[in-house]
Amino acid sequence: MTKSETIAHSPFRAGNGVQAHPLGLRPADFEIRTPNLSARVPVISRPLLRWFTWYSRRYLRRHFHSLRVSLAGRPPDPRGLPLVLYSNHASWWDPLVCLVVKQAFFPDRDAFAPMDAAMLDRYRMFRRFGFFGVAQGGGRGAVEFLRTSEAILQAPKNLLLITPQSRFADVRERPVRFESGLGHLAQRVERALFVPVAAEYVFWEERLPEILVRFGEPVPVRRDRTAAFNAKYWTGLFEQKLSENQDALAAEAQRRNAADFQTVLRGAGGQGGVYDWWQWFRAKLRGETFRKEHGRR
Repeated sequence: MTKSETIAHSPFRAGNGVQAHPLGLRPADFEIRTPNLSARVPVISRPLLRWFTWYSRRYLRRHFHSLRVSLAGRPPDPRGLPLVLYSNHASWWDPLVCLVVKQAFFPDRDAFAPMDAAMLDRYRMFRRFGFFGVAQGGGRGAVEFLRTSEAILQAPKNLLLITPQSRFADVRERPVRFESGLGHLAQRVERALFVPVAAEYVFWEERLPEILVRFGEPVPVRRDRTAAFNAKYWTGLFEQKLSENQDALAAEAQRRNAADFQTVLRGAGGQGGVYDWWQWFRAKLRGETFRKEHGRR
């Protein structure tokens, strides 16, 4: 498994009717024992993160024609709440896309994401980007995920990124099924805004594919108002919200109308090689402006 495949995998598996302790843990195992919650929040190196964000933008430009965000599904107003962005896990590219989208729409927030602890030990630099280790399998990883996520969501400026499917899944796969860590987090967090994010990688008219992103209906969670809802309820609700958002993005993708989207990043266009050279030469002879793009987007 590559490092990107392990990013943002939730450690819980959904059970049939199981609510608070699907791993057979005692209630005491879920208690936050560290008085200073901020001590659990990863320390981000801003110079390294700026470099990696620059690199990610450059890398996406090389391999995609554009990154577009739906105008009908734009980021919500967080209203001073910490954010949890949970998305489908369509491809290896997801972490880089999330990083660029975060820079475009939430530049003042600190973003964090869980990563397999073994892979994080191997790629230690990722600790400086806001990733935190979660042991895969067993109760310890589940506790690590909850404790660190709760600590992160104590600060209104923070943002947590999760792919709760915990595996690559085709965007057309229905029903959408999550592991239950996200639901347990919603049951325990003091307050946060949970937002579904759908992503697709599609070919339109260019040689390179388009990245399409859509934000769905946000769900505000406050412990004093939602304490009666269990983890199973939250998991089912979040699955439904992401499924609806994916369906809406699929309809927009099929329309192939660039006017439905805001272009966040534009990459390479044209066919490349001799074909582009010949088209450029013909345009020069005719006194016309040469356009690389095959379509008019």
